[in-house]
Amino acid sequence: MIELSRNRGATRHQMRLSTYEDWKHCITVECRLSLNPEFITERLDALKDPGDHHTQKFVQEWGQAHLNQVIQWFESAQAEF
Repeated sequence: MIELSRNRGATRHQMRLSTYEDWKHCITVECRLSLNPEFITERLDALKDPGDHHTQKFVQEWGQAHLNQVIQWFESAQAEF
């Protein structure tokens, strides 16, 4: 899971990640992660699980609306396969 800390300028990152294209660039280029079907499924399962510790931390830090947006971006990436 990619976590951005507000103490490290994450607000700038969050604003930059306002589109699917920006998010995908961040994941694939800046973080050097492969958006393959297995990774996408793993992330969607965790992000959709309100009992997942990392998902709870994500919501605490970024809010439910941003979590919903990230889920939509992963679903968009999944649809590309």
